[in-house]
Amino acid sequence: MFGAHGPHRYPPLNALRMFESAARHLNFRVASEELCVTQGAVAQQVRALEEALGVKLFDRLPRSLALTEAGQRYLKPIQRALSMITEATQELKPHKTVITISVTHSFATKWLIPRLGRFSDAHPDVEVQVLAANTLANFQSDGVDIAVRQTKPPFGAGLQGDLLFPVKLYAVCSPSLLTAAKPLGAVQDLPQHVLLHDAHGMWRVFLERAGVQADRSTLKSVKFSYASLAIDAAIAGQGVALASEPLIEDDLASGRLCSPFAFSLADELGFYLVYPRAPRKADNVRWMRDWLLTQNASKSPAE
Repeated sequence: MFGAHGPHRYPPLNALRMFESAARHLNFRVASEELCVTQGAVAQQVRALEEALGVKLFDRLPRSLALTEAGQRYLKPIQRALSMITEATQELKPHKTVITISVTHSFATKWLIPRLGRFSDAHPDVEVQVLAANTLANFQSDGVDIAVRQTKPPFGAGLQGDLLFPVKLYAVCSPSLLTAAKPLGAVQDLPQHVLLHDAHGMWRVFLERAGVQADRSTLKSVKFSYASLAIDAAIAGQGVALASEPLIEDDLASGRLCSPFAFSLADELGFYLVYPRAPRKADNVRWMRDWLLTQNASKSPAE
């Protein structure tokens, strides 16, 4: 029996949300991740719901769940009811469209922010919130609609992704290094210069693939936590950075940076748009996704 008094007795809303999520994923663990609770809490709430209803909703299999006939009948009306509650709640809120996008610090400063005005021009009634963080986005608890990450498939349960652009790393520097006392004109000249590292640490692989023989103990280097900082140091003439094409195209176009040779390193990772398969605000995701995909027509520094 449920705790409500009077002629209407309703199951607890939390129990219904956990049942719906578990039924959708047929997995208590995935449901717990979606709802940001423990797996044990989901299992306990579902068990309590079954006891209160007096029916079994799931068959517990060794590695998954299966809805019973009663569970299948119960699921659809519960989903409709939860959807109606969500819609009714949204109707009470001010009708201001806000899109929240999560990106890394370097992607935000070097690519997104210089272009964001174009999105505002195309969607003047939409407010964009940019969350800059290198940690993974949680689309359930942090309000993020869509994220951009340097990653590769497969993505997490319930997520999908679109390739924004592949990662190809170029050595870039200030034009002043081309006419320095030890000019940088070929990959073989790199050991004579300061190598600016970021968190990805790809210089060793770059030198090996380029066929540069160098004693690593004699290489001069400076390390930064973000790619954007390494790029800024390169602009300031402090050394040579490895950078992905999209993050440097504006600096190359302005002449703040140059790419002294055509060799590049293709990385297995790419910049991906990541978002839920069933987003809470589908229009928001579609608008930002479509706009981002139209912004990726950048040219290679070597072209």
